[in-house]
Amino acid sequence: MWILPLVGYLGVIVGFCFLTLAIASGLYYLSELVEEHTVFARKLLSRLIYSIIGIQVLLVLFDRFPISLSLLSIFSHLVYASNLRRFPLVKLTDPLFILSCVLVVINHWLWFRHFSTPIPATRRNEGNWRQPYQVDYSDMPSFSEVASYFGLCVWLVPFALFVSLSAGDNVLPTMGTEYASSAHASHVRSSSESKAKNKGMAKALVDGVREWAGETGELMGLWKGDRTRRF
Repeated sequence: MWILPLVGYLGVIVGFCFLTLAIASGLYYLSELVEEHTVFARKLLSRLIYSIIGIQVLLVLFDRFPISLSLLSIFSHLVYASNLRRFPLVKLTDPLFILSCVLVVINHWLWFRHFSTPIPATRRNEGNWRQPYQVDYSDMPSFSEVASYFGLCVWLVPFALFVSLSAGDNVLPTMGTEYASSAHASHVRSSSESKAKNKGMAKALVDGVREWAGETGELMGLWKGDRTRRF
């Protein structure tokens, strides 16, 4: 068969494109909701963080999760909660924001290594001298349990913060623009140029990718751009 494998590859590419568009549309919509209901979003995020901390404590007490990794996860969520002090504004050079990004990567790597390490059995296997220990498969979590833990206790809060935290219109294309303080943000909102709506990080990312794709398509000749512009 020659054609059917090509059709299969084409279907995978098209499905991936549709999935990417669906995720981008969802992020855009969630960012719009957060901008319209910032007070409710902050309360929801705070309760979500402390609920996950409570789940982490229960996992240590009843499921014998490693204490060191659980303490790291609890500390990480407390750092995530500190980013809500000026919600929904975020200063991209804030040490707490940078620390939050680093903790997301560290938590993912350490928990992935923890769940991927087999658990040796306590009894010795006398039948085969080449394998002195067996793997205790009965005590290993299932794929759905591991995926649920990563989705709820590792990725959910950082993803929610990524969608919720907003930056001003001047963040793109210069991502290094800072918000000096809350007083400065209030002054910017009270000025005549503050009528423009703050753009959420997720929305800003989607808009930036869309603009980049449009400009790249014009340069490659895939479609015609606006000819009225003067260079």
